[in-house]
Amino acid sequence: MYKSYSMELAGRTLRVDVGRVAAQANGAALMHYGDTTVLSTATASDKPREGIDFFPLSVEYEEKMYAVGKIPGGFNKREGKASENAILTSRVIDRPMRPLFPKDYRNDVTLNNLVLSVDPDCAPELTAMLGAAIATTISDIPFDGPISTTQVGLVDGEFVFNPSAAQKAVSDLQLTVASTREKVIMIEAGANEVPEDKMIEAIFAAHEVNQKVIAFIDTIVAECGKPKHSYTSCAVPEELFEAMKKVVTPEEMEVAVFTDEKQKREENIRQIRDKLTEAFAENEEWLAVLDEAVYQYQKKTVRKMILKDHKRPDGRAINQIRPLAAEVDLIPRVHGSAMFTRGQTQICNICTLAPLSEAQKLDGLDVEETTKRYMHHYNFPSYSVGETKPSRGPGRREIGHGALAERALVPVLPSEEEFPYAIRTVSETFESNGSTSQASVCASSMSLMAAGVPIKSAVAGISAGLVTGETDDDYIVLTDIQGLEDFFGDMDFKVAGTHKGITAIQMDIKIHGLTRPIIEEAIARTKEARTYILDEVMAKAIPEPRMTVSEYAPKIIQINIDPQKIGDVVGQRGKTINAIIEQTGVKIDITDDGAVSICGTDKEEMAKAMDMIRIITTDFEAGQVFTGKVISIKEFGAFLEFAPGKEGMVHISKISKERVDKVEDVLSLGDVVKVVCLGKDKMGRISFSMKDIEQ
Repeated sequence: MYKSYSMELAGRTLRVDVGRVAAQANGAALMHYGDTTVLSTATASDKPREGIDFFPLSVEYEEKMYAVGKIPGGFNKREGKASENAILTSRVIDRPMRPLFPKDYRNDVTLNNLVLSVDPDCAPELTAMLGAAIATTISDIPFDGPISTTQVGLVDGEFVFNPSAAQKAVSDLQLTVASTREKVIMIEAGANEVPEDKMIEAIFAAHEVNQKVIAFIDTIVAECGKPKHSYTSCAVPEELFEAMKKVVTPEEMEVAVFTDEKQKREENIRQIRDKLTEAFAENEEWLAVLDEAVYQYQKKTVRKMILKDHKRPDGRAINQIRPLAAEVDLIPRVHGSAMFTRGQTQICNICTLAPLSEAQKLDGLDVEETTKRYMHHYNFPSYSVGETKPSRGPGRREIGHGALAERALVPVLPSEEEFPYAIRTVSETFESNGSTSQASVCASSMSLMAAGVPIKSAVAGISAGLVTGETDDDYIVLTDIQGLEDFFGDMDFKVAGTHKGITAIQMDIKIHGLTRPIIEEAIARTKEARTYILDEVMAKAIPEPRMTVSEYAPKIIQINIDPQKIGDVVGQRGKTINAIIEQTGVKIDITDDGAVSICGTDKEEMAKAMDMIRIITTDFEAGQVFTGKVISIKEFGAFLEFAPGKEGMVHISKISKERVDKVEDVLSLGDVVKVVCLGKDKMGRISFSMKDIEQ
């Protein structure tokens, strides 16, 4: 039976249709927010997937170009692989949902979000986040919901909830917060150096809005919610744990994991696994889940060490950062390079500068933003963790990490007017053991400065972890988590920023949410660590941006011309501009408002191209002096070219103060001479004189 529910959310109507479409899915919600329409569905398999030790959740956010009245580009005229925005949106939906499914659930679950129409003032991403939560909560799939998500902007110092496109364009904050009834379960933010206290205020303002939406979802669940289905538990048998402790004591496991060297720890665990495999060789049922059991044994050991004994696996204090190192210019001939090392995490970042015409073109549902001038790409090869695996291109994790570092650095970049370059930074992971995304932020910041990009201030990033006990006030926040603490802990709270404030946040958790004291302590701890990294490590490697770009980087000069003259510079079918490019070897970009960028490596050729453009766009007036090339000789004079498509004539009587019988006696084709403009002759042609040039 079709039912419709609605509420007012941030000044617009949110409507949910249940039972109208997709009736065969476990749960479906047709979402309307303003004129934005998204179909969110949740489906689950009947049985668990065999042979896996993880929850197989798949989240899809499908962008269809018809949603914004476009036909896809290319030959196929069909949507291809997911855009970067679609991948990032899928990740944001996944992160708050995943912790609320049962830990021992192994049935395949797919959350699909199909964008049908887009209202620029009502974000389809937010609509999909709400839709995924509603579809799953009303379904029969085991899920400890509901949850709600709210976006927050900061315009003129005031918070704006679920901001419109116009408000986003001037906002100093792009914050997304997901909540359960009691706690915050996901945070994602990009910010223009927003102070920590303002960020915390924004997070919990969003949390309050989320409670109103959760109350609305409760009314839907009360009428349309299905009973949750039973499932086959894949939990490790408790008797196996008891048997394992007799073969490998808790003290032995503690010794095995208590080392700061990842390879040594992995070898210790391998030996323990071999010992247990031999001990349980006769029990096939236990052997089938032994890997998961060893993982859980490690997890319990590490969590107990940290929470009860305040001991970290590598022996550090709770707020201690691993050894740090930073250097620049390690790669020759590139435009900028830097390497940042934190313990066994090492990132090398390379910066490349190019003309603005090489900015990335975006083809998605965002009708406001069509190009991206700054691109940050992140790579994670298998050798960085000592594994062997073929490279298949960036996955969702790599795209997510690159986008997070990019978001952290955008607020400090110079404007296009200040620095007319497209900028690409690439983070190569040389070694990984915890928070490579935040090491990427540090390396990228230094790489940009080394390349001569005049960023407003350096940016550093760090990650905080968490281990919780049985109660909300029984917890420990860890500074600079390594891989083991991330795997076995409850939180990965990444914060990047400057001395002035936060530029990016991404929070991943594995529990049912965080209290305000935990969030406040995590943000305070990351600020303390970030300040230390900026002052004691990065500033010593490179204290400020270089004054000039690398000798290997393209140079760019800019001039402004009358927009009415753009056609003169381009010429018929591009003939004029192509001639300038061919003669000087430069690259030329012209915007609709008449801003001309000339890019090249030879300053003399760049200056020549600029002179040509100035001549083409200048109306010749008497008294102006030019240099031209003889391109044609007639009985009555010579024609000179001053720039591609710009010509004038010197009459034979104006060639020399002496009598000239034949033009060829003084001038030859290809001669370059200086002339003064006399104005227009009787036929309307520009007339020049050589003899009236002052010597």
